[in-house]
Amino acid sequence: MEQLSVNQIFRDLETAKPLIHQITNNVTINDCANATLAIGASPVMATSIEEVEAMAGLGDALVINFGTITADMYESMVLAGKAANRKGIPVVFDPVGVGATPYRTQKAMDYMKKVKVDIVRGNGTEVYALIGGQANTRGVDAGELSLTHTELAKLAAEKLNAVIVISGKHDAISDGTRVAEIENGDIWLTAVTGTGCMTTALIASCAGVSEDYFSAAVVGMGIMSLAGERARRKISDGEGIGTFKVKLMDEIFTMNETVWEREVILR
Repeated sequence: MEQLSVNQIFRDLETAKPLIHQITNNVTINDCANATLAIGASPVMATSIEEVEAMAGLGDALVINFGTITADMYESMVLAGKAANRKGIPVVFDPVGVGATPYRTQKAMDYMKKVKVDIVRGNGTEVYALIGGQANTRGVDAGELSLTHTELAKLAAEKLNAVIVISGKHDAISDGTRVAEIENGDIWLTAVTGTGCMTTALIASCAGVSEDYFSAAVVGMGIMSLAGERARRKISDGEGIGTFKVKLMDEIFTMNETVWEREVILR
């Protein structure tokens, strides 16, 4: 695998402070905004159909998250996505719950036809559903697949012409040619609502300062996985996921290229 632009992404986050427009999950909107700020970018969470095109035109990246999708929100997502395509900024799609209901799956398929998506970040069954596979998705939780995450990421990248990021015990990232696996993380990340949504925000923040969306996806995914691992190591006896969530945000805020390159287990 060729050298990732880790140092450049962290430097540009600090200097450029990219504006990340997010039409995201109402359950996790505050956490996504705070994670974006913690890594050095600026969030804007505009969803109104009257302004999303203009807001996307001001942004450096766009996040589309299906977590609490409605008919009106979907129309805003399409308008924002098309505006982002016209401007040439990355569209980062989080297909939350796709595969769980026909509505979500149909809307996701429709969205991918109407908008050029540059990066997809989801769990294995969500990504599998995006390429037409049948999997047992329970709400936003991943089910079982016959493919490994790495195999699925490469296949989906080829089919969707996008960088694919699959979160799991081992995270997998592929652009169809390059493949990376991240072995960091902690099971407690699954016990806090919104860590997947926050990861998508981090990836979009990195993509907002880099034209190499594969590197941006690896760096953004690595930030969350490593932050979770480091936060868990700092939990004392008697502390639980409330403390973990606070420490997780602290770890994102203090993350830098030196820590990332020293501790991310990448292959």
